[in-house]
Amino acid sequence: MAAAEAAGAAAPGGGGCSPAGGGSVPVLFCFSVFARPSSVPHGAGYELLIQKFLSLYGDQIDMHRKFVVQLFAEEWSQYIDLPKGFLVSERCKVRLVPLQIQMTTLGNLTPSSTVFFCCDMQERFRPAIKYFGDIISVGQRLLQGARLLGIPVIVTEQYPKGLGSTVQEIDLTGAKLVLPKTKFSMVLPEVEAALAEIPGVRSVVLFGVETHVCIQQTALELIGRGLEVHIVADATSSRSMMDRMFALERLSRTGIIVTTSEAILLQLVADKEHPKFKEIQNLIKASAPESGLLSKV
Repeated sequence: MAAAEAAGAAAPGGGGCSPAGGGSVPVLFCFSVFARPSSVPHGAGYELLIQKFLSLYGDQIDMHRKFVVQLFAEEWSQYIDLPKGFLVSERCKVRLVPLQIQMTTLGNLTPSSTVFFCCDMQERFRPAIKYFGDIISVGQRLLQGARLLGIPVIVTEQYPKGLGSTVQEIDLTGAKLVLPKTKFSMVLPEVEAALAEIPGVRSVVLFGVETHVCIQQTALELIGRGLEVHIVADATSSRSMMDRMFALERLSRTGIIVTTSEAILLQLVADKEHPKFKEIQNLIKASAPESGLLSKV
């Protein structure tokens, strides 16, 4: 299980617990919509509380997520993050809360922990997808940047027998995986196996079509597996700008980061002294379409 986090200062006002004596202390363990009474030894700390949560709810806890343990504080009439060094000495109520993203990342990108997902940039979509020529141009720039920085690239093609292959303008040289699919999400067993082969992968940069279908379903599955997702707004589109707009709005509310190709590439180099900075800078200067697409975000 990804390590749960404990944060805070000294317990305020007894932490909302009621005095109890003897060798064990009654504790109410809450998770999701459930609440199960149990007990722990007097003086039990964070590790024992985690073990008890696992024994009570292990079959329901997503082991790939990060969690925070919280304590109900009567002084505030609400839950607070479990104070550092907390030891159970009184009857109390605690809960385990899953987090959307790893607290340690907060949107940071590094080449060693990032993978690019290129979703369904296929020939048959060309006449239907708004600003398709522009997202092809930006997508190609992203893939060039990935090659320069040694970032793995995973590519899918939706029913290529009927919708054609990836457009010729997109150079897939060096892609780790190019995979046909019928499922809308890119999260297929072969993709999960490819991710498992990449040590330390933490973030996915996602772009392609359509925003409200394959991109949205892929992003939601990825964050459900504990990965941080960055959607490239200037490399992502739909047939309908309304569908695109509402999809990006919904996704941003779930903790997914909606950003731009330039922001992604410059965040990955991070420093003017990076050995690939000049090449990345030249990429950005050479191919930045002003289509008005970002005004539709």
